[in-house]
Amino acid sequence: MTNPTQWLTIPEFAQTLGIELSELREKLRARKVIAVRRGDNDAWHLPADFIIPGDVGPHIVPTLQGTLTLLGDAGFGDDEAIEWLFSAAEELKMTPMEALRLGQRAPVRRLAQALL
Repeated sequence: MTNPTQWLTIPEFAQTLGIELSELREKLRARKVIAVRRGDNDAWHLPADFIIPGDVGPHIVPTLQGTLTLLGDAGFGDDEAIEWLFSAAEELKMTPMEALRLGQRAPVRRLAQALL
C-alpha cells in the first residue's frame, strides 16, 4: 500500500475544510468520507488527500462518496477501502485516489465495480 502523504485527526480535517466538527461527523455518518484508527493513542484519522483545493476553498473530492459506496457494496471495511484507494493500480498507472483527485472518476469506478 502507498500510504497517504498525511493523516489528519477529525478536528484537523474539519479545520482544514473550514467546517464545524458536527458537520464533519455528519459527513462521516453519511459515508461521504471515512476515518480509521491510527497512531499511539488509536485516534480517528482521515487521509489529507481526501481534500482538494478549490476556487471557493478546500473541499472533499466530489467523487469520493460514490466510490466509497461501491467499495462498501463489495464488502470492503473502512481500513480496506483506504488501502485500496491508496494502492497502485496497474490499470490506472496510479492509485485510485490519485485518479479521483485528477477527476478520473469513470476508470476508478470501473475498477471498483469489477470487485463486486
